[in-house]
Amino acid sequence: MAEPLLEVRGLCKRFARAGHQVAALDGVDLAISAGRTVALAGASGCGKSTLARCVMRLVAPDAGTIRFAGIDLLALGEAKLRALRPRFQMVFQDPSTAFNPRTTVLRALSDPLRVHGLARPAEWRARALELLDMVRLPAALIDRRPHELSGGQRQRVAIARALATNPDLLVLDEPVSALDVSVRNAVLNLLMDLQARMGVAYLLISHDLAVVRAVAGEVAVMEAGRIIERGPVAEVFARPQAEATRRLLAAVPRLMVD
Repeated sequence: MAEPLLEVRGLCKRFARAGHQVAALDGVDLAISAGRTVALAGASGCGKSTLARCVMRLVAPDAGTIRFAGIDLLALGEAKLRALRPRFQMVFQDPSTAFNPRTTVLRALSDPLRVHGLARPAEWRARALELLDMVRLPAALIDRRPHELSGGQRQRVAIARALATNPDLLVLDEPVSALDVSVRNAVLNLLMDLQARMGVAYLLISHDLAVVRAVAGEVAVMEAGRIIERGPVAEVFARPQAEATRRLLAAVPRLMVD
């Protein structure tokens, strides 16, 4: 079998809280193959976002390993990590706080190109227009600022920015939870279409199993820093073994994705 694109083993992370050490991650194992979507589901505070930030090397775990494309991320120095970063990117939960309010869409989309040396300055605008088209936004938005866009448009720009480096993996941290239900469907459809066209893998972080069911092939359910149930989405949802999974399923809203 091919080596997973992302492989997490025995990941642990503790935080100090009210004078005590709290385990945000307690021996988490997870693997994602190229071009696939694995969802990490669970109630707020279960450790999902901590895992996402560890994968992105935004938070340092206390123990365990994170391998991306066969490379030990935790062993990389700053220079080597920077060279690898274009291959894994993140889309954050709230598009209203994801951008500098003074910047334009053009600047937001060209920043990854500039930082990673992926295009000459003369090419930035053309590439930004390509990215807008990729996420189904009109070219007329390129010189607007974030506050001039709707929430759905801002999240599409955030997705476009993450795709600017042609990554192999996107970490999606609650990517539609801040959006209206009608807008969520369109963004989820966009994510599935992009995956089909580009072959990008997704680590989807979500507390909403309707979103998981719409997008993911596999799901891992977390509770108190541990993965308590995992498997194909259809199987886990049809025959949930853990009480936490049953509670999440009971809270699923009606969400249809074309």
